[in-house]
Amino acid sequence: MLVGAVPFGLVTGVGAVQAGIGPLGSTAWSVVAFAGAAQLTAYALIGSGASVAVVVAAALIVNARFVLYSVSIAPYLTSLSRPRRLLAAYLMTDQAYITSLVRYRDGLDPASRWRFYLGAGWALWVTWQVTTLVGALLGGVLPETLPLGFAAPLAFLAMLVPTVTDRASLVAAVVGGTVAVLAAPLGPAALLLSAVCGIGAGAALALRGTGDGPAPTATEQTP
Repeated sequence: MLVGAVPFGLVTGVGAVQAGIGPLGSTAWSVVAFAGAAQLTAYALIGSGASVAVVVAAALIVNARFVLYSVSIAPYLTSLSRPRRLLAAYLMTDQAYITSLVRYRDGLDPASRWRFYLGAGWALWVTWQVTTLVGALLGGVLPETLPLGFAAPLAFLAMLVPTVTDRASLVAAVVGGTVAVLAAPLGPAALLLSAVCGIGAGAALALRGTGDGPAPTATEQTP
């Protein structure tokens, strides 16, 4: 996943330069926001002359998925102190969430959960800061024909595969991906819409599979 984050970071750094934000501004944004997809969206809107309100709203919509991530992973980290929970929120990325959740579900002992999450988060943080800075510095040098744009979807695909472990997660992935493609003209809102639809479809199938069926008869009940 770190390898996939390298071209993603380069693209984000290049986008900052194209939007008129210099390397210093790009680096500051990466440190403060630390949100790849939201940064790319914001840079594109800034480059098109959008207002500050529109840029902020779009970034919040793109990052709304982290609310869902937090709800999902919170039960595994309830024992953390408030400062650690705040740091965990800052380091929350798609990569840190997916890798940590997979390990937690595999039975990682509670004492190691924070260390694993911290390692995943800081590894991505350092990679992101370096690559976005390099992208900003080389923004005018990299050829436009270099297919760096494929980095983001490939990185997300690599994160998706380990989480598809049953029918419900497969349905959620298919529905979410389909809605994202169909709703692409909506811009940043498409991401949130696809997430809600995917989660809804997966949850509906999971509830259907574990729903209340007809009560067993006396002869069917286990003694």
